[in-house]
Amino acid sequence: MLVDSHCHLNYKGLAEQQGDVLARARAKGVTAMLNIATRESEWDDVLAAAEANDDVWASVGIHPHDADNHPDVDTAKLVERAAHPRVIGIGETGLDYYYDKSDRARQQDSFRRHIHASQATGLPVIVHTRDAEADTLALLGEEMDRAVFPGVIHCFTASDDFARQALELGLYISISGIVTFKNAADLQATARWLPQHRLLIETDSPFLAPVPHRGKTGEPAFVADTLSFLADLRGEDRETLGEATSLNFYKLFFKAAP
Repeated sequence: MLVDSHCHLNYKGLAEQQGDVLARARAKGVTAMLNIATRESEWDDVLAAAEANDDVWASVGIHPHDADNHPDVDTAKLVERAAHPRVIGIGETGLDYYYDKSDRARQQDSFRRHIHASQATGLPVIVHTRDAEADTLALLGEEMDRAVFPGVIHCFTASDDFARQALELGLYISISGIVTFKNAADLQATARWLPQHRLLIETDSPFLAPVPHRGKTGEPAFVADTLSFLADLRGEDRETLGEATSLNFYKLFFKAAP
């Protein structure tokens, strides 16, 4: 029982062979995949994959890289599209100060709009954060004080302290294939102690293929390799951890629950 809690099936490298990609994931025991939107032009394609496959779900959102290009995507538009029965999450959204592809103030405004959509719908917000720990935590804390909302820090690579504060806010933390990289000692140290009941796993495919697939196009089937590494790292049974992270997914993304 495995779930890939964050993938991009409509991205180049996967879209051209989507049927084969899904078949390989299923052969590895992946029972659900969350197909993530990063710009409005993707929403229809992301939804189409979810409508065509019972084990694929969708999100609607705007990546912080694209905040400048989507001033008209407000909370109301997100809430409207999130009413679709196959949409189970809001995002990905957040702050990325590493690339700064969008103005930081616009990133923050877009992030708030997504959180407001989460507060309005009850659906979890999917958070991207890079080189923006302080502002991400401040914004999450402010909005959590306004109205509690569920969420996940996706593809976690932040500090130990950030992880602890995110958990205190009630958020889940998702680990990607980065944890298998040789230069990921700090992330591995954090991944060892993260509470099992707040842990998810993902591929973020087609990016970040884990060991032993480094250099290849990432795909949902590789979530099995990340799970195996993570279980060994934590000294836990692989099957038990796979079931726990899957149950966590269905608890957080409740619209997908069987």
